[in-house]
Amino acid sequence: MRSYIHKTFVKAIGLVIGILLLLLLFVASIAWGTTPISFQTVIESFLHYDGSSDAHVIIQTTRLPRAIYAALIGGNLAVAGALMQALTRNPLASPSIFGINSGAVFFVVLALAFLPVSSMDQLIWVAFFGAGVAALSVYFLGSLGRDGMTPIKIVLAGSAMSALFASFAQGMLVLDESGLQNVLFWLAGSVAGKDLDGLLPVLPYMLAAGILALALGQAVNILSSGEDVAKGLGQKTVLVKMAIAAAVILLAGSSVAVAGSIGFVGLVIPHIARFFVGVDYRWVIPYSAVLGGILLLIADIAARFLIMPSEMPLGVMTALVGAPFFVYTARKEYRAKGAAQ
Repeated sequence: MRSYIHKTFVKAIGLVIGILLLLLLFVASIAWGTTPISFQTVIESFLHYDGSSDAHVIIQTTRLPRAIYAALIGGNLAVAGALMQALTRNPLASPSIFGINSGAVFFVVLALAFLPVSSMDQLIWVAFFGAGVAALSVYFLGSLGRDGMTPIKIVLAGSAMSALFASFAQGMLVLDESGLQNVLFWLAGSVAGKDLDGLLPVLPYMLAAGILALALGQAVNILSSGEDVAKGLGQKTVLVKMAIAAAVILLAGSSVAVAGSIGFVGLVIPHIARFFVGVDYRWVIPYSAVLGGILLLIADIAARFLIMPSEMPLGVMTALVGAPFFVYTARKEYRAKGAAQ
């Protein structure tokens, strides 16, 4: 009992440290950029806003929304990845690897190019629909065959659907070149140039999905022990899986709707969270939310300085970290299975 309390206390302290680091990076994201701003000026802009000050205007209209978007979207994608890895029991699962992001992006591009859709209230539902279609397609393709769904089959299905939806999106732009600039950031992923008004339509879905994910922590623990064990303990596994799928679609779809396709966050962060707290998803989920926000804030800050005065697309920054990690994880799993055989 004492050991359990000690471990819980250590995990709680770790989470608090993570939140403090997230807040520090949040302030750094507001202060650092092409136009450097002192931390004192950042604080003054909140306490005593002066509309005649260029620095205050930049902070409130550009830097603050950007930092909020990065922190929220990083947390969303990381939690979605943690839930997907638990549901499929596949360490390579994430919204980007399994084509969910690509599906949402394709349907958003399709709607912008050929349908009278422009408001975020409409695009969010298009993104949810695209994410749902991609998730169902990957699940169906990964379950074909006598042996049912296996980790390698679902990864291959996800990779295929990602490539297919990406090709479709590029094909849409070839047919409608005039719409290229309107949808370019959805293809590369970006949190730059946004205002808080664009976040308001999707914020309720993000919050609802986040609360649902936190509430599912214990149920995910039971499900992770095996479906037969979960059923033996009285869990309604179908309902739990549907709730997990709904949370993933809401988290990934809302993120794509406002920031485009930002890959690999959902792959990398759950592994880091489990390194710190083990496989207890009551802790993995909140740790993933905090660490995901930290990763995307760091990536967004770095993107501003690599090729100044221009910026590197945020999706490229996360790919620089995520792609090698994907290869490492895939090789690790392959060697582990080879040793088991």
